[in-house]
Amino acid sequence: MSRKILIVTGDAVEALEIFYPYYRCLEEGFDVTIASPSVKKLQTVSHDFVEGMETYVEKPAYGIDSHAAFADIDPSEYDGLIIPGGRAPEYIRLDESMPGILRHFFEENKPVGAICHAAQVLAIVPDVMKGREFTAYTACRPDVSACGATYIEEPLHTHENLVSGHAWPDLPGFMREFIKLLK
Repeated sequence: MSRKILIVTGDAVEALEIFYPYYRCLEEGFDVTIASPSVKKLQTVSHDFVEGMETYVEKPAYGIDSHAAFADIDPSEYDGLIIPGGRAPEYIRLDESMPGILRHFFEENKPVGAICHAAQVLAIVPDVMKGREFTAYTACRPDVSACGATYIEEPLHTHENLVSGHAWPDLPGFMREFIKLLK
């Protein structure tokens, strides 16, 4: 039986952080569902670094279809969860279905992969995240601390069922560790 993976995201998801996990999971033979606030073609973005700038720049990237709305997701049907970064986390964390989805994966000790700005989503369940260790994009360090977790300086970290990464350059190790937890 194929593993079922849920990817939760929305518009302005970092393109590499959704496409790389999506296709890597398909390559493994997993059944992958991309969920968003509503079923639609999502607009991804490309975040890159420009010499002399203290933060990243953002440019429009490819479109990708979501398959389901958050409200229609039954997390018990899935074996693992991936939360890509970009700007999508800042608004998908407001969706009323998100806390229940997150809680399920942590309470059932199913693999969770959170990269870059995904820390903004994890921060909405501070009772679940308290005492955990994870990494995130540097600007999300306050979100990690605010939910009672310990920010890890490393670009990649696994603690219990949570694999976390700084940003898209860390995707190879991030996906290797996530798949290792699934198996």
